[in-house]
Amino acid sequence: MKRLINALNIVVILSLTGCGWLGIRDRSNDYLLAEETAVTVVPDGMDSTALGEIYPIPQIPVTSVELIEFEVPRPQPASVNTFEQMVKIQSLEGRRWILINIPPSEVWPRVRNLLNRSGIPAARADGSSGVIDSVWVKFNSDEENSHRFRFKISPGVQIDSSEITAIHNQAPRSMEDQADWPQTSDSDEREQEMISMIANELAGSQEYASVSLLAQDIGGEAKVEVISPEVTDPFIRAKLSFDRTWASIIYSTDRGGFTNVDQNRSAGVIYVNYTKELEEDPGFFARWFGGKSDSAERLEVNYRVLVETVGANVEIRVVGADGQGVNKAEALRLLKILRGNMS
Repeated sequence: MKRLINALNIVVILSLTGCGWLGIRDRSNDYLLAEETAVTVVPDGMDSTALGEIYPIPQIPVTSVELIEFEVPRPQPASVNTFEQMVKIQSLEGRRWILINIPPSEVWPRVRNLLNRSGIPAARADGSSGVIDSVWVKFNSDEENSHRFRFKISPGVQIDSSEITAIHNQAPRSMEDQADWPQTSDSDEREQEMISMIANELAGSQEYASVSLLAQDIGGEAKVEVISPEVTDPFIRAKLSFDRTWASIIYSTDRGGFTNVDQNRSAGVIYVNYTKELEEDPGFFARWFGGKSDSAERLEVNYRVLVETVGANVEIRVVGADGQGVNKAEALRLLKILRGNMS
């Protein structure tokens, strides 16, 4: 009897999984029957802006690698920092900034809120440029001067990250109107204190749901991007100084399947080994029975990473172990892995 009841329950459950039992047609696959409709033609002299495509499809270049290579590639491995919640203070070349791995559109409202809570409201906030100027404030430890701060939020080197910088300015009380913003902080100590306060507040908060529409394109274009010209080989373009780019690419060449074997900074060359097996953790049986453990094989140089200053930017390319060029599709794949792990 118990088996009969269980069988009837299974039949009832299976019959309820669809919509047909209520007389309602299942429309879950109707999208497969959708047909492309003609573009609406707007008469001459009338504005057609409101009739733009909701989901425009970008044009694929004729020389795109995807039109030449027919093998479906594996998905690119995620950056090693993608799933980490990270807030840290970095410094290089006399600069200091906060790195946080969430986009500027989420950082902008949080910084404004925590400044208001700290008693440092904004006198000017420009979302398009990512600049927040505070009002003049007075510190109990300084009875002669007034102080203000300029905060700049911009896209970080790491994908979907932000960088926050601060400049401190002080002026004698009653002479604030005559003060101009300096290139560097008037007090490095007060800048460091402000940076530490903001970093601690951001690190202690786990809620990043607020998004500012004004800050969607904050700070302009990305600082680092992969470029694929029609004629020449692909490369990474970094709108940074050579020292910052070199430090970032050195960090990247020890992650995502890469191993940094040797480097020559003066020549701008990094000798690396890239092994596909390092993209994934070895399986259970591979670990149990040993698998490949030849360290000499892993440390064999099979690529070079070239770092070169070109104009105001720095370009990064991948070539073979002997300096020869590599297949364009392979170069793009390796460059995207390097770019994904730059920080």
